[in-house]
Amino acid sequence: MTQPPPDEPAAQSPEELRQQVEQTRHELGETVEALATKTDVKSRAKEKAADVKQRAGVKAGELKVKAADAASQVQNRLPDPVKDKASQATEHARAKAAGAGHMLQDKAPEPLRHRAAQTARLVRDNRTAWLAATSVVAVLWLAGRRRKGET
Repeated sequence: MTQPPPDEPAAQSPEELRQQVEQTRHELGETVEALATKTDVKSRAKEKAADVKQRAGVKAGELKVKAADAASQVQNRLPDPVKDKASQATEHARAKAAGAGHMLQDKAPEPLRHRAAQTARLVRDNRTAWLAATSVVAVLWLAGRRRKGET
């Protein structure tokens, strides 16, 4: 028979021995379960992927808020004449796009019409970003004109 570990007292009765055996079985079962969990690569990979996906979603949300704030700040800093010009340019572009859209519907092949409709939906769904980008382009264009002395 093997000797008990030095830190464990020897069992005095059969009942104590049974309890020690049961405790050892329980500890051994927990150890085996922990080892099985560590070796289950597929489950660990799924858990890691879910964690990364969740963190990426949080980061994407943060970046979306930052982008919206930056666009808002750009819009707030623009002088009214620039905002008006950007708005006019946007309206002019919409009118041109509408005219081109009618011509496109009449003469363009179906895949091209489908792609144009997707692009129009994208611009329509992201008006704030579109307006901010148009405003930035207008400011840069005006700044470039002023540097050249073409006011």
